[in-house]
Amino acid sequence: MSDSNDDHPLYRGPSRAKPGTARAPRPPRGEDGPRMPRAPRRFEQDAARPPRSRQDEPPLRDESAAARPAKPKELRIYGLNACLAAFRERPQDIRKLWLLESRIPKLQELLAFCVKHRIGYNVVEAEDLDKLTASAHHEGVCLALTPAAEIPLSTWLMDLPAGPALAIWLDGVGNPHNLGAILRSAAHFGAQAVLLPKDSQLAVSGAAARVAEGGAEHVPMVRLGRDENAVAQLQSAGFVLVTTVVRGGRDLFEAELPARCVLVMGAEQTGVGAPLLAASGLKVEIPGTGRVESLNVAAATAVLLAEWRRQNR
Repeated sequence: MSDSNDDHPLYRGPSRAKPGTARAPRPPRGEDGPRMPRAPRRFEQDAARPPRSRQDEPPLRDESAAARPAKPKELRIYGLNACLAAFRERPQDIRKLWLLESRIPKLQELLAFCVKHRIGYNVVEAEDLDKLTASAHHEGVCLALTPAAEIPLSTWLMDLPAGPALAIWLDGVGNPHNLGAILRSAAHFGAQAVLLPKDSQLAVSGAAARVAEGGAEHVPMVRLGRDENAVAQLQSAGFVLVTTVVRGGRDLFEAELPARCVLVMGAEQTGVGAPLLAASGLKVEIPGTGRVESLNVAAATAVLLAEWRRQNR
C-alpha cells in the first residue's frame, strides 16, 4: 500500500498553503449551518433581467473630442467686392484665401492679414478657381469663411431701435442671384434685414454674395418661425406688412408707405401666399406701360426700397 493519497477518493491535490503555515480546516457541513452561496460573477446573466443590447449601453465619453470645438462649416464666397467687404466687416471669420497672381496688387492688405494670422492662402490658376467656386465669375479671388449666423426674429426685434425701419420678407423666393440682387439693393437703400421663412432653403451662397457686391455683409438674415407667429410679432413691434400685387393694389407712387415697413415679396410664378396677403395692411402695384406683366422680384424690390426711402428719410 502506497503512502501517497493520489488514489484516495477525497484527495484534492497538494496544499496551496505557504510553507510553514497551517491551513485552516474547512468546517464540515451542518456544524456551522449551511454554507453561504457564492455571489454570482459579474459576467453571469441575471435571469430576472433581460440582456442589454449594445444600443442600451451608454456611449463612451471621448474626453478629447469633448474638449475640441466642433469644426465650423465653411462658406466659399467669390468676387472682388464681396471678398473685400467680408474682410472689412468680419476678418475673424476668414479661414482660407485663393487668388490669381494678377490680383495680388489689389489684395495686399488681405494677404498681409493672412500672413500675420497664419491663415492659409494659395496663388492659383484661373481654372483652379473655376473648380473651387463652380463659376467662371469669381473675378480672381475666393475666400473660405465661417458663415454669418442667422438671427431669430425675436432677437432682431429686441435690438432694433425705435423709429423708421424696413425689412424684406421673401415668400417663396429661391434663386440665389435674385437674393444677391435684393441684398445689394437692401444695403444701398438702408433696409435693416431680410426675413426668411422657417422652411425656406434660401441662404447666402457664393453666387448670392458675388451678385450682392458686398451687400451681404451689411444686411442681416433673420430666420422666422411660423408665419402667423412672425406676423403677430412684427405687428406688435409696430410694423405694417406691404405686399406687391400685379393688379388691384394702390399705385405705389401715390400710396403712403408706413415708417415701420415689411415689404413682402413673392416668387415670380406664384406671388405672395394667400395668408400673407390677408395679413397685409397695404397692397401696392408698380405702375408701368403694361408691355410686360411685371418686374423681376429683385427689380421690383429695388423700386419699392427706393420709394420707401424717399418717403421716410
